[in-house]
Amino acid sequence: VQGKCVCSIMTPAHGVCGGDPRYARLQLISDQVDVSVMKLAECLNGTKTSSVSKDQGKFGFSCHDPFKCLQYIHGMWSVLVCLQELRGSVSQCRPLRALVGRLRTDVGQLEALKEEMQRLNDSLSVLQERFTLHHYQQLQQREFILQRHLHSCSSQLGCGLLTGISAPLTIRSSGSRFGSWMMDSLIDSTDNRVWVMDGYFKGRRLVEYQSLGDFATGQNFIVHHLPHPWAGTGHVVYNGSLYYNKHHSNVLVRYDLTSGGVLQQRPLAQAGFNNTFPYSWGGSSDIDLMADETGLWAVYSSIGRGGNMLLSRLHPDSLEVLRSWDTGFSKRSAGEAFLICGSLYVTNSHLAGAKVHFTFHTASASYEYTDIAFHNQYSHISMLDYNPRIRALYTWNNGHQVLYDITLLHFIRTHI
Repeated sequence: VQGKCVCSIMTPAHGVCGGDPRYARLQLISDQVDVSVMKLAECLNGTKTSSVSKDQGKFGFSCHDPFKCLQYIHGMWSVLVCLQELRGSVSQCRPLRALVGRLRTDVGQLEALKEEMQRLNDSLSVLQERFTLHHYQQLQQREFILQRHLHSCSSQLGCGLLTGISAPLTIRSSGSRFGSWMMDSLIDSTDNRVWVMDGYFKGRRLVEYQSLGDFATGQNFIVHHLPHPWAGTGHVVYNGSLYYNKHHSNVLVRYDLTSGGVLQQRPLAQAGFNNTFPYSWGGSSDIDLMADETGLWAVYSSIGRGGNMLLSRLHPDSLEVLRSWDTGFSKRSAGEAFLICGSLYVTNSHLAGAKVHFTFHTASASYEYTDIAFHNQYSHISMLDYNPRIRALYTWNNGHQVLYDITLLHFIRTHI
């Protein structure tokens, strides 16, 4: 018609499909959707079933339209799923409320602590301004009296057996991996200077600090140059003299710390040197000099003793050997050794996990195996000595200077 194609389709009259079972099935689904929408409307709006027909206009569709009803139900189902997930998230967050409360409390306490520290700092600043030379001299005098009382108490307690070693206290981190640091080991000494010998091979530089505090801060020091180079790290300061092993020999040197001169030299007969019988870490540690409550000692070995660790008591002036003991323990198997009250304590390693493994008692010429643990914090000990004056262990541990307190078991004799 007028250049256009016109098509006509003749459809069956309304109700012709009423007898088709598929039509009946579709009608049943439509009725079920209407019922579901009515129930859903009741839940959402709190209305009765009779008011659903009025509320349907609010949703903008007729419940007799099955496709729109299905879309609406699907949307409501998605909302319900989201609400359920939200409830789960809220349930998971509930325990965090208590944690948040505790954190708020902790923050408050930290703020209070910060304020207290600031007040303390202000008080110390005021005290420092008012602190005079007279106050300092008074404190020095009190310290001297306390030290005398401590020495007196120590002498009354007498000697004891090592039963424990404390956690390490790092005083300073300085120098190379290997070295030695010490204070005078004579119990009656009032000399508080600290002496440092860095390295183990051909060193001559002896550094003197006026106090432990000066050493900790690296201030107020004097450098001395020794007339002979040293070997190893087994040096000791005793009664105003430095005792050390002369490099590439078994000669012992006594150096006066006041005059700066050599007072005595003497070879330690048959003692190995130059890494013949060192400790397990090497470092020319063949001869280890040490002091305890009873005097000056040397730990070493010789070919004649098959490498066993020898312990000799020395005269502090002449360096003569007064008496010797063969401990029966291989010196090369020892990590380090120290002497307390005439008993030699030997570690099984210089590395992490080391412990005091062997003890030799000079009073009874007997030995025992022990298991005294200590924390080798920096994993490589090259010097370990006992100072009877302060009853502590000094160590040089991988470039760190460390102190350990000790626990001794005392046997007190009573007369009945």
